[in-house]
Amino acid sequence: MSALATPSPRPPEDRCPGALRAHRAADGLLVRVRLPGGQLRPGQLRVLADLARIESDGALELTSRANLQLRRLADDASVRRVADRIAEVGLLPTATHERVRNLLASPLSGRDRAGRLDVRPMVRDLDAALRGAADLASLSGRFLFALDDGRHDVAALGPDLCWTGDSQVLWLAGTDTGLRTGPEDAVELLIAAARAFLRVRGDRRDLWRLADLPDGPARVTAALDRPASTALDRPTSVAAPTGPSRVGSPSGSAPAPAVGLHPGGVLVVGTRLGRLTADQAELLADLAGTDEIVVTPWRSLVLDTEGPDIVGRLATAGLLVDPASPWLGVTACTGRPGCASALADVRRDVTEALADAGTAGGAALPAHVAALPVHVVGCERGCGRPAGPAVLAVATGTGYRIEAGGTSRPGTPATALAARAERQK
Repeated sequence: MSALATPSPRPPEDRCPGALRAHRAADGLLVRVRLPGGQLRPGQLRVLADLARIESDGALELTSRANLQLRRLADDASVRRVADRIAEVGLLPTATHERVRNLLASPLSGRDRAGRLDVRPMVRDLDAALRGAADLASLSGRFLFALDDGRHDVAALGPDLCWTGDSQVLWLAGTDTGLRTGPEDAVELLIAAARAFLRVRGDRRDLWRLADLPDGPARVTAALDRPASTALDRPTSVAAPTGPSRVGSPSGSAPAPAVGLHPGGVLVVGTRLGRLTADQAELLADLAGTDEIVVTPWRSLVLDTEGPDIVGRLATAGLLVDPASPWLGVTACTGRPGCASALADVRRDVTEALADAGTAGGAALPAHVAALPVHVVGCERGCGRPAGPAVLAVATGTGYRIEAGGTSRPGTPATALAARAERQK
């Protein structure tokens, strides 16, 4: 019996929500709006802010794939109203492919000089090619593309298919395929790789991602009909660069763009636990003017600005613009009451822990662990866990278990957060 014939406990279809297929959570319906490359026009953000007030709980949720969510929708009629409004402003250009438009891109690409090229036009080309490929509508809602401009930020986030602008390599699930092509053919190569994945997967629709395939990178590479201009070098055994996926790293070595002002008037704005209130969203749209806003996989936003007064206005509105903020690098799942599986109100617990982080428990974790991002979850599923090394605080029903650096011990969210506070002093 082949590996692909092995029975799987998974359902044949993934349950990732979209704008048309809502997820029924404990607190109502949840819809997810895909933003390829995180790209968002100010007018689109205003519409989403309006929908958050009228149809949702008054806020937008930023996801680890640079998408936006609205939760607590009342019923199917509310879902339809949201879909109609976002379609009017170009946020729902397809009904058949809307859940598979999962595309990360280097958030600062074209805004600074760290990348080898501006991948923003490639994002639009890849999105159009994906929507134009009828067969790719059968990809899982979890399948992830990435265009990295060479700084290796989104390449480190575990995409299924990734093209990097420095070496011009096609990576499959973090493995160098040996295939190289220039930016003019990168979109064609990525589409061909996605089709090869579907051919290798066959009728096993429970295999959602490339890493689910036994020996997936090698088999997909062998099945790939690559563009004629694609070069084939000897594949390396080195995986795509990885690093701690955190916002505002004090060392500057993490791939996430640091919160705060950057050269050239670029501003990276953080959010508290990935939530953007309707008022905050409208303020960002107003300050961005006609310039594009980018949502990042680290639950922050990028916009162009023209002065420090804007930073003050954003800080007053409760957004994060100080790279020393204790909220940075801290994330959480939905928790109670929004999730029926959760054993704790994790967002409340995180908020309380941040208030206490500087006063207790700072020595509970070793220094190299204390520098990692912290993710707090309400159950063993660990939803929303960041890519790369992280400290997890897992609710157990009687407290929390802290998982860090290969160890596990009883504790609380404050245990991990206090250690980070000591590290940052």
